[in-house]
Amino acid sequence: MSEGSISQEEIDALLSGVDMGGLGSGGSFSSVPDTNIDTATLQKFSDGMKGKLAEIIKSMTQKDVIVDGATVDALGRDELLARLPEVVVAVMADYSAGLTGDHLFLMSTEFATKLVSLINQEENPALDDMGLSVVSEVISSHSGAEITELSKDGKLPGLATNPPEAVNQPKAMIRIPQGTFALFTYSGTIDGEPFTLWEAVGGSVAEGMAKALGGGTQKAASPDMSAASMAAAAGFSQQPMMGAQNPAGMQQSAMMGMGQPNMGMQQSAMMGMQQPMMGMGQPNMGMQQNAMMGMQQPMMGMQQMQTPPSVQALQFPNFQQSVPSGEQGNIGLIMDVFMEMTVELGRTKKTIKDILGLGEGTIIELDKLAGEPVDILVNHKTIARGEVVVIDESFGVRVTEILPAMDHVASSI
Repeated sequence: MSEGSISQEEIDALLSGVDMGGLGSGGSFSSVPDTNIDTATLQKFSDGMKGKLAEIIKSMTQKDVIVDGATVDALGRDELLARLPEVVVAVMADYSAGLTGDHLFLMSTEFATKLVSLINQEENPALDDMGLSVVSEVISSHSGAEITELSKDGKLPGLATNPPEAVNQPKAMIRIPQGTFALFTYSGTIDGEPFTLWEAVGGSVAEGMAKALGGGTQKAASPDMSAASMAAAAGFSQQPMMGAQNPAGMQQSAMMGMGQPNMGMQQSAMMGMQQPMMGMGQPNMGMQQNAMMGMQQPMMGMQQMQTPPSVQALQFPNFQQSVPSGEQGNIGLIMDVFMEMTVELGRTKKTIKDILGLGEGTIIELDKLAGEPVDILVNHKTIARGEVVVIDESFGVRVTEILPAMDHVASSI
């Protein structure tokens, strides 16, 4: 960052919640643990999921859907931002059990609007809370299908995600996984129009998925560790011979201990000093013990060099009890449940005296004006308004306004 100004890259990083504490003068971010993502194994998984994605969207929109492209790449934040339109609809559904980490779906606003329009059978719908909930429902169904595939045969038992949460924002404000992550790209057509759906999976989650699917990559052995193993093997073949040539063992064994500081210099020297005390009275026994101690020294050195300290990241339990996305998304199970719908013409308040005085012919004045829309309630919660009509010999209501989701909540308080 030049003095007195801030670059566009740093602005994007701040908006997306990236930690700027590790940003150096060269403009690079703080180091992230290396990840080895097996994209070949994940590619086979995505090839199997593209048909299921097409079936899910087709069942919800009742339109022809073709998903003919599925690719998997290992990339970083800047590479993903270069592929996205300026404004996107993002659905966060982080893994919370079985695997833990970032899980994000991205799509253009045009594709999201198309989904809402076809599912709600509405022209030019708005991407408000109700519209975004429809998009979340589609993603929840697809995420549930992925969980089913990953969990079968006991691969990842108990796998679950947080409830999907959709937002409509500029791409720079989206929380994108840090470091290297896996990007699934599904492309196809819906009702003849092309679309693209991106799915970003955090590096640690991608590694866990690949291992559960029978893949996964392993890091190569450290060159230093290989050299230590070779040195230990060399000490193992040479030292017993030297111990056999010197029954007393004090000078020879002590010199060997000093020549191998990385393989336990102090322990080897002490063993060499103790050997002549035993070898003076019994030369043969001293020779055998010295040879045995010579064999033990490289083994101890190998253990010290090859056993790294056990360091594990502290993980706190997730206290939010999450429900598998497959269960949240299957709204079809409750489609035949009956709910009470009421049309309210109006209300008024009367004293007990007035109520006791009611009789045949009494006219009660309501708080509604003539021609004013009446309220439509479901389970005593107002969801819409309309006008009274007459159908043959029965009253009916023509819906003229659907209340926003926040008004539904306010009406229940």
